[in-house]
This record gives sequence, structure tokens and C-alpha cells, in this order.
Amino acid sequence: MNRRSSNIFRRGARAQASQRLADATETLEHARGLDRTIRVLSTAVRRTLRPGPLKDTLHGVPFGHPAHTPLTDVPIGCWMSSAILDLMPGTARASQALVAAGLAGAVPTVLTGIADWSALHREQQRVGLVHASATATASMLYSASLAARYQGRDGAGKAFGFAGLTVLLGGAYLGGHLAFRQAAGASHADQTAHLVGTGWHDLCAVDELPDGWPVHRRLGYISLFVLREGDDINVLADRCSHLAGPLHQGRIVTDDNADTCIVCPWHGSTFRVRDGSVVHGPATARQPCFETRVTDGIVQVRPLG
Repeated sequence: MNRRSSNIFRRGARAQASQRLADATETLEHARGLDRTIRVLSTAVRRTLRPGPLKDTLHGVPFGHPAHTPLTDVPIGCWMSSAILDLMPGTARASQALVAAGLAGAVPTVLTGIADWSALHREQQRVGLVHASATATASMLYSASLAARYQGRDGAGKAFGFAGLTVLLGGAYLGGHLAFRQAAGASHADQTAHLVGTGWHDLCAVDELPDGWPVHRRLGYISLFVLREGDDINVLADRCSHLAGPLHQGRIVTDDNADTCIVCPWHGSTFRVRDGSVVHGPATARQPCFETRVTDGIVQVRPLG
């Protein structure tokens, strides 16, 4: 076999290995055997983590995006840095400090991950359960590594650390699948700037809108949530930014400031209808909002921003 043929063979083998890995991960999405465990755990989380400021903070509502994903950089960064130092002489104390810092950073990472996981679709929860199991195993291995290092058994500490890093990387791969292939944490609201032209657009006759009851209307490619309250007409993109739930099927409530809000029927994300701002998670992204006016009995809308 010449060099060119050998290179082609190696590239083909790598492609096949990558495809097998992707296929195995996608198989997890359909692993119904995990569903009983998921139901028990997610019910327990929802009963423990009631709607309120703590739940919203764990989801990342005050920050405008999910809190879990950036927090994962802390334990992963610390533990990978520790592994590099373990390959160098005279770095035992620094490596031990990084293992400890990673364990401390894992606490908020786990809490935010649990909160987000409890409000996902079942296919996402299946992958997320295995992802969480891998990262929990890695945390236990790093705890054993820290204990061994503290006792002066650096060899065992390094062995536990490298084992933990191996498991951690597998869990991180599943986390990437959740974030990028299954879009957990991404905004699922329609991107109105790309789908709706600038300027005013006729939507419907004002007489078609019931007073105080949300309805669904279409504007070109996108679905809209429309609520008329007397002379006020509020319009939002209908697909919830959390996981694309239909807002027009949701429940109308008022917040602490007496502002009218819509509660998504799927996972309970709550938005102010006047501007699409998030009142309660799990959604963290503002719902796209439209400016409205009535001209000759016709409701006209244009995207805000």
C-alpha cells in the first residue's frame, strides 16, 4: 500500500469511527429504558425546585442565557490543567489546588444542570441523564484523587485524576450533543429579523380578535401570539424561546407589577406580553416582540429592534 492509499484508508477509518460515535449517541435519544428513572428524578426535581427566584437564577434568567453551560468551564478547565501539571515535576501542590477548585466549581454546575434537565424534552433528558451520570462519576473520581493527594499518595491521586478526566471527556461529548445537536439551551423563538421585512405589515382585522383571549395568527413564515385587551394589542412570536412551545395555548396571568403575562403550556416559561421580557424560566431569552397599530380597522405589526 503506497502512502496516498494509506492516508485515504486512515481518513476513512476515522470517518467511520466518528459516525459510529454519533450513531451511538443518537441511540441514547431513543433509549426508552431510561424513562422510568427520568420520570422519578424529574418529578422529584420539580417538586423540590418550586417556581421562584432560586429556580430562575439556576436557569440563568437574570443573566439572559442558561447558566449551566458557562459554569462547566470551571471544573473542566481546572481538571484539564491539573492533568497537564501532573505530567510535570514539582507541581503536586498546584495540581492538588486545581483538583479542589474543580470540585468546588462542580457544585453550582451540577445544580444549574439539574434545573435545566428537569425542563427538557424526553429525548434530551435521556442523553442528559447519561451525561449527568458520567460527570457525577468523574466528580467522584476527582474526590478520590483529592483525598489521595491530601494523604501524600500522589501516584494514586494522579491515577484517579486521569481516570476522572477520561470519564469527564465522555460526559462533555454528550453535553456537546445536547447543546449543539439537540439545541438544549438555545433560543427556539423565530428569528424575526431574518423572516420579517422592515416596515408595517397587515395582520388581521381588529374585530377578529377576542378581548382578553390569546389567539394564533401567521405573518409570512412565522407564527404569532396575539392578545387584545381593550384598545391594547400585544403581539409576540408564538414559538417559546425555551423549546418552541405554542404560547397562544398558554395561560394569561399578571406579575407582581400587574403586567399581563403569558405562561408557556409546555414548561411554564413566563413572558410579559408588552415587551416579551422573561418573568420566570426555564426560558432565558426574551420573546421577540412586535409594535402594533390599527389602521382603518386593520391591525398592523412591525418587528421591534
